Amino acid sequence: MKRQIKSIAAAAALALGTVAFTSLAATPARAADAAPAAAPSAAVPNGGIYAGDWLVRLRGIGIMPDASSNGTLKALNADVNNTIVPELDFTYMVMDNVGVELILGTSRNQVTSSLGRLGGVGVLPPTLLLQYHFNHAGKIRPYVGAGLNYTLFYNNGLQAGGQHVSIDNHSFGPALQAGVDIQVAKNVFVNADIKKIWMRTGASLNGSSLGTLYIDPLIVGIGVGMKF
Repeated sequence: MKRQIKSIAAAAALALGTVAFTSLAATPARAADAAPAAAPSAAVPNGGIYAGDWLVRLRGIGIMPDASSNGTLKALNADVNNTIVPELDFTYMVMDNVGVELILGTSRNQVTSSLGRLGGVGVLPPTLLLQYHFNHAGKIRPYVGAGLNYTLFYNNGLQAGGQHVSIDNHSFGPALQAGVDIQVAKNVFVNADIKKIWMRTGASLNGSSLGTLYIDPLIVGIGVGMKF
């Protein structure tokens, strides 16, 4: 608030000074002695993002699966636990209002059932999003995004009855996003972000299908970012 007040006061002072200078220059008695006014320098934006900028964000995210399943997995009430992990993303502004974001992060998710805990599996879900940034020249910049998620499931430790449960290693699905960047310094901002990602994997035991587990997490994050 103090910074905004100072900015407004500075702008008002500049405007008053300009008016006063113009009035004096227009006075006939001093017109002959008035020196030519220097050309105004180009304004440098105090905030905002523009085409060609890179934005890098580091967030802490909460991953909250909206799990459902079919087949035997449904009969076993298969579910996936929530988890909290770091996330890194990179956005390149292809236009003042349009950016492309790549989200990187990984988590280890625990799968539970009516039989108890089935074990954990690593999830690596790089996601590519096309974003639209509102108020790109301001200090408070909401945005929305949509894109494609690819998920790699790795280090599978799932077991049932002492036997290894096999899963599909890959998943493709859509992703949606909404968030806001709030500038706090010349090239630094804080960020809040929410995403919905659709991902799934099939499971089998000794070659027999157990059904499909739909994970479909809601991901909520908060963090900091820098503009380059």
